[in-house]
Amino acid sequence: MTYDETIQYLYNSVPMFQNVGGAGYKEGLENTLTLDQHFGHPHRTFRTIHVAGTNGKGSCSHTIAAILQSEGYKVGLYTSPHLVDFRERIRINGKCISKQYVINFVKKERQFFEPLHPSFFELTTALAFKYFAEKGVDWAVIEVGLGGRLDCTNIITPELSIITNISFDHTAFLGNTLAKIAAEKAGIIKPNTPVVIGEANAETRPVFERIAKENNAPIFFAEDESYEEYDDIEFELKGSYQQKNRATILCATKHLGIARDSIIKGMSTVCEATGLLGRWQTLRKKPLVICDTGHNVGGWQYLSQQIKEVECSKRRIVFGMVDDKDIDTVMTMLPSDATYYWTQAKTKRAISHERVKEKGIEHGLTGNSYPTVIDAYRAAISDSEKKDFVFVGGSSYVVADLLSESI
Repeated sequence: MTYDETIQYLYNSVPMFQNVGGAGYKEGLENTLTLDQHFGHPHRTFRTIHVAGTNGKGSCSHTIAAILQSEGYKVGLYTSPHLVDFRERIRINGKCISKQYVINFVKKERQFFEPLHPSFFELTTALAFKYFAEKGVDWAVIEVGLGGRLDCTNIITPELSIITNISFDHTAFLGNTLAKIAAEKAGIIKPNTPVVIGEANAETRPVFERIAKENNAPIFFAEDESYEEYDDIEFELKGSYQQKNRATILCATKHLGIARDSIIKGMSTVCEATGLLGRWQTLRKKPLVICDTGHNVGGWQYLSQQIKEVECSKRRIVFGMVDDKDIDTVMTMLPSDATYYWTQAKTKRAISHERVKEKGIEHGLTGNSYPTVIDAYRAAISDSEKKDFVFVGGSSYVVADLLSESI
């Protein structure tokens, strides 16, 4: 098979949460443990950092990987979802896994894994761990897929666990209170292993403290610590929400004992070092075009304010969401003075552009709807003057569709 045929085989043969939602989610670690044993427990051959949380996992994971690279380490990075190419999920020192490795893995191992009927994420995790072991990484930064306790990445024994924050997302799987969601995320806390908490509140902090105590795990709350010695660091990621991630990252690297120079270099070059995309990313200057993968209520609490603060003649927003997100609450946060270009991503989980427009009307927001992201984007650009501001987002998949096109 070619690479494209191999990827289509994976998409079609194993359920992928990115495309089908809940049907692609498998609870429990049975398949993961079977795959792990088959491949000889590859994750035991390198040191790991485990990153969970509702928002900020990707930014923190990429930045910590960049910082470790600045220390001179060979660093694996496993994240999800991808935006343009499947291979973005699995990188070493910023370089994606090769197409040939993916082809060979499927060709050689399909007779073993097909009878297991693994989920897409279970199989991808096994592929990542095997690849990192074979390539001899020193460290791997592993981002949780969904939740924590029952996520298939949770077979690792990390040097450090990180939980960025907790807000309402994937409540059908993780629970309908912040305390329940926190307990699921805190399932990555391991015995005698330090854990850094990025953000906590009166409902989640006791959960983290209890589970850490049960595991005799030293716990550090980023919000409780001072980072004045790092005030002069230029963080490449510019979204206002990144200030919370910045504190989480500094707390983590402090307890990893990483040198200041490496922290400075990693934080100032994270996109180049790791290939990170879609975090308040500037795509064009006149008009100003920015995209961001923030896709839930927690993310939009920051995004909505930042969008409103951009100085411009006119705000134009290309917007779509998927069906397991709280679109009504997000729409209450959207600026009322913007012109909207309602759209839908290619994923089957996308809310139709007609329905998104209807929701917009219900919330007093005006604009037209477009069947594809690129159609909506081109309309926004066509309508724009040089001093206008075009924002593209609402879903990771909207950003993915845009970045996949030649714009």
